[in-house]
Amino acid sequence: MAAIQEIFKRVEKKYIVTDEQQEELVRFMAGKAAADNYGLTTICNIYYDTPDHQLIRTSMEKPVYKEKLRIRSYGVPNKDSKVFVELKKKYKGVVYKRRVDMSLIDSYEFVNFGVMPGKNPQIEKEIDYFLHFYKDIAPAMYLSYDRIAYAGIGNPDLRITFDSNITYREEEVRLEKGVWGDKLLDPHTRIMEIKIPGVMPLWLSHLLDDLKIYPASFSKYGEAYKRVFSEALDQNEYLKLDNLNSKGKVNDCA
Repeated sequence: MAAIQEIFKRVEKKYIVTDEQQEELVRFMAGKAAADNYGLTTICNIYYDTPDHQLIRTSMEKPVYKEKLRIRSYGVPNKDSKVFVELKKKYKGVVYKRRVDMSLIDSYEFVNFGVMPGKNPQIEKEIDYFLHFYKDIAPAMYLSYDRIAYAGIGNPDLRITFDSNITYREEEVRLEKGVWGDKLLDPHTRIMEIKIPGVMPLWLSHLLDDLKIYPASFSKYGEAYKRVFSEALDQNEYLKLDNLNSKGKVNDCA
């Protein structure tokens, strides 16, 4: 059984593509990259944040350094299922990720109450420091999506993923509650990510140019947050207008 990778350092580039563009890419990648053994997988996440959403608001400002914390499962877990607690940092375009696996119930005990499971003390201490640094951090957003991943043939460090059916919610932010919520994108749109430890292979760079596929700034949590925030603003404006109309209403007198 292969050891679980716990430390990552790589460059991640995102692209917004259609399902037709995905099919073209996959066709042209034949012989260069192949789908991994997991096939289409549903990835479920809980993103943690402060009550005023400091982490995602800072991230959306595109600073030189940013960080986030999430719990991730592959499929809908039960309390004993293996999940990953992940601390992800980005500095000057390079992504550094630390993760440690544990049961779902242990992940809640760790992130919500500071009970470290002792699987990897060094990484757990980094996560614990993060939890103490950001006061009152709590589950903020559930996000799931269906992913199919490809790895470079002869270059397994090259990863190309396509995410679809991105679903989010702010209520019942627990992984075991299942996949449900609002859809972030239309059914024909995919988020493609290219993950590489260094320079992109020349063949892939040329392929993207030929298909006119260009990098895009996109954060699933960020876009979901903007969607929720704009809906809240719209609702607030509606309530203000409704209240104003009620106060200014003139009743006809017989």
